[in-house]
Amino acid sequence: MDERDLARQLVAIPSHEAEEEAGDYIERWLREHTDAAVERDSTGNVLARRGPGDAPETDSLALVGHHDVVPPDESQTRGEGTDGGYTLTEQSGRLYGRGSADMKGALAAAMVAFRDATPDCGLVFASFVGEEQGGVGAQAAIDDGFAPDYAVVGEGSTGYSAPGVTDVAVAHKGRRGSTVHAAGRAAHASEPGAGENAIYRASDAVDTVRRLEAPTAEVLGNELKGSVTVTEVQGGSAWNVVPERCAVTVDERTVPGERAPLERVEDVEGVTWTVDQDLPPMACDDPEFATLVRRAARPVQRGEPRQVVKPHATDAGWLAGAGTTCVVCGAAEPGEAHTADESVSLAAVERCERVYRGVAERF
Repeated sequence: MDERDLARQLVAIPSHEAEEEAGDYIERWLREHTDAAVERDSTGNVLARRGPGDAPETDSLALVGHHDVVPPDESQTRGEGTDGGYTLTEQSGRLYGRGSADMKGALAAAMVAFRDATPDCGLVFASFVGEEQGGVGAQAAIDDGFAPDYAVVGEGSTGYSAPGVTDVAVAHKGRRGSTVHAAGRAAHASEPGAGENAIYRASDAVDTVRRLEAPTAEVLGNELKGSVTVTEVQGGSAWNVVPERCAVTVDERTVPGERAPLERVEDVEGVTWTVDQDLPPMACDDPEFATLVRRAARPVQRGEPRQVVKPHATDAGWLAGAGTTCVVCGAAEPGEAHTADESVSLAAVERCERVYRGVAERF
């Protein structure tokens, strides 16, 4: 079975609510097609190891992906519900279906490369659960001691520098989602002075957010620029009541290093600030490893791969924070994931298998 056939098998398996079936398939395939030590941890992650990785002086290299997906569009399921699996179609060299781009195409490439590579290092494969829920599986694995020295994370990096070119992402942004809470005192709107308008206080806090400068960072010659954006406002209870509550959602795209000082909103009377989600950014800390991956990507495609940065958070952020040197390299192109017509180029899937195998054998 090659990476194209395996991608077809993986994409057909529903894994947006329950991920067990996809995990079962990956675990079974690894046991049947490799001589690796395969493990299914208590969270549902599938981990496998092969090569001389037991020697303490041997660096380990991991090929990392995830097998959960976001909920499908109605057009991406067969029949009512998802009991019959996801729909799967091919057209013009592309595989269409939920999870094809994010990221079962690259996951299939990593599995085949893990099987076929002849590495001199300890080679690790990991398929995590819960990536779409904020990296639940990756965090659990790290807590259990998952600590490869280096990792290639198979999220999308194709089409960043030029159409159809699979690049090497040496950094990506993170996401910190937070809420600004403004408290006031209710009153009848005919006597506004008798109350404290929570929306006005929230507006003052929004003005503070608008004045903030988002941090920037440079990683291996590539610039990342963060952003801070108000995305939701909820407040008020009736047209004739001075509001006593107002909540403002803030989406912040973070970069390695400094964060935007959002805590300044609490200088406004009655305003508090809470962090709801904090997905870490990633920065490759080893230029030689980034160059090695780029060199592995160069001979398998016509275009010249570049070192690029991604705007989206991935599990590479959690791994990098735990001490693993990461790059991101995968088949998906910008705008393909999470859509009703999600698809992946089968040529890019094949290319990624060759890249991953090349990295393992050059490492």
